[in-house]
Amino acid sequence: MLYDVGMDAIAHRAVGRCQIWVIQGDLTQQPVAALVNAANEQLSHGGGVAVALVRTGGRVIQEESDAWVREHGPLPNGTAAVTTAGMLQASHIIHVVGPRYRSGRDNAGQLTAAITAALDAAIGVEANSIAIPAVSAGILGYPLDAATATIAKAVVEWCEAQPEALDEIRLVGFDADSAKAFAAGLSAA
Repeated sequence: MLYDVGMDAIAHRAVGRCQIWVIQGDLTQQPVAALVNAANEQLSHGGGVAVALVRTGGRVIQEESDAWVREHGPLPNGTAAVTTAGMLQASHIIHVVGPRYRSGRDNAGQLTAAITAALDAAIGVEANSIAIPAVSAGILGYPLDAATATIAKAVVEWCEAQPEALDEIRLVGFDADSAKAFAAGLSAA
């Protein structure tokens, strides 16, 4: 099944049943079953993608995140927390913690673990589609080109291992630079 991605789609790749799209646009407006939030360990949604999700989807997202942390403790890298998506089009938000970029550390491995956890969580909530932003790029200091290339590669490798698991994955860049970086990463993956 192909999806209406409109004029915002700038790149595409099919892996098995999964259609991987690069979209320039607003993550909060993506018509998918699950959205990925680039979260911090406390799921405190005070900036970036996280605050945009709460502003658009409603305070219930923060309330459910607080309850998740009270029950499970801080969210470590390589795992995912799932909440509802409040008033957003999506049904779920999958929260993952990407790495704070530091030289001499396995940044790519940690970012891949976060993206893999998000994709696995999508299957766990029976989502057929997911939208992923440039996790760790921005305030966490991960260089945009490296972050988007790592995310695209992780998505392609996950889909190759599970070619029938999801119908659609959207790599969403809010601006032209991040969308182009995702497109380059998808092309190289």
